Amino acid sequence: MSKKIFRAIRGLTVAAVLITLAVLAVAAHAHLTEEQFERLRDEAQLAAQGVSMNGEAYLRRLHVEGIRVTWLSGNAEILFDSAPEEAADPLPDCEEIREALRDGRGESIRRPGPFAAARLNTALRLEDGSVLRLSLAQPTILSLLLRFALPLAALVIVLLVASRQAASRLSKRVVDPLNTLNLDDPAGSASVAYEELQPLMHRLEDQHRQIERDREELEKTSLIRQEFTANASHELKTPLHVISGYAELLETGMAPPADAAQFAAKIRQESQRMTKLVDDIIDLSRLDGGGVGMMREACDLYNICRSAVESLQQTADEAQIPLRLSGESAPMQGYPQVLYSVVYNLVINAIKYSPAGHPVDIAVRDKPDSAVLTVSDRGIGIPAEDLDRIFERFYRVDKSRSKEVGGTGLGLSIVKHAARLHRAEIHVESELQKGSVFSISFPKQPSA
Repeated sequence: MSKKIFRAIRGLTVAAVLITLAVLAVAAHAHLTEEQFERLRDEAQLAAQGVSMNGEAYLRRLHVEGIRVTWLSGNAEILFDSAPEEAADPLPDCEEIREALRDGRGESIRRPGPFAAARLNTALRLEDGSVLRLSLAQPTILSLLLRFALPLAALVIVLLVASRQAASRLSKRVVDPLNTLNLDDPAGSASVAYEELQPLMHRLEDQHRQIERDREELEKTSLIRQEFTANASHELKTPLHVISGYAELLETGMAPPADAAQFAAKIRQESQRMTKLVDDIIDLSRLDGGGVGMMREACDLYNICRSAVESLQQTADEAQIPLRLSGESAPMQGYPQVLYSVVYNLVINAIKYSPAGHPVDIAVRDKPDSAVLTVSDRGIGIPAEDLDRIFERFYRVDKSRSKEVGGTGLGLSIVKHAARLHRAEIHVESELQKGSVFSISFPKQPSA
């Protein structure tokens, strides 16, 4: 960057020097032209006085270096010419002579060619009607520059050396603050940098904070995945050990024949538990992936709740838990299978943790922009310190009771991820020994 700044400054300096020389040359040439005209006028005035007094004899004695003197009669006949050999326009047709005959004085500048030296001409009408004309060759701008080539070259060299030093020093002053910026602490270095860079430094600071948040989130996600893998392995090993143990007893004949049916039932029960765990893990993985492969479609949340209640009716009857569904039709855009899983897991949890005879209420409300699902129970409730963790995978509030009620420990985690997939909001209220209320508000239209 410093090299680019250096080259830019040096280039601008060279251009400025050349433009300045060109302007000075034009100005000097114009000034020289005016001074030469003044000289011609003075010489013409003196020569006119001499001719009036001594006539042609004065002109023959007159010798002014670089000036051609011509004397013409009133009929434009040449009476005297100090340099008749010089090429010139036909004298009677010269502009300055015509003006002198008409007005008493005339001047002109003529250039024989584009690169030839111009001639300055002045003419003065005398008292007897004759015309005295003086002509002077003017140097070109190039010849003027060549005349001062040595001092100009010295001046250009001095300016270029000075500009090189100034460009080097200035580029260093420009770049040094940038090189000293602390990108690890943009907010701290923004005050010592250029004011124009402060918005950039603030954006870098925001990005650093975002990167730090993302890193913490990745670490948290990695830790959750490790815990999930360990917990899933543990949850899978438990039924596998049971199945393996009972199967070994049956295989070796160590189990009494009367207990064979009971052992087979236990194997079937643990197999179903393991199958449910695998299904929940698969569902959770799909929800983690944003529902890849699933399609949103029009559905009715009330109908989905009714289907889930019908599926769980037998389980509720066995637990002596009344299921009460109320509400109204609530059409929305969503994933029907995922919504069914939400209702199923909330209701089955309410059944498991409710004492016999205490009802579970499922309500659906249709709002202008959302469909609201509420599942209420009068069970054991959730401690306030555990409310923030109930949606974690394999987390159980009462671990001593978890074996009694069964389940995989993934139900509420599935509910949370399903709600996130629908951009829904979950609200939980619970009081120990009085029950819990889960309320989820689903937007009717998919989020942008």
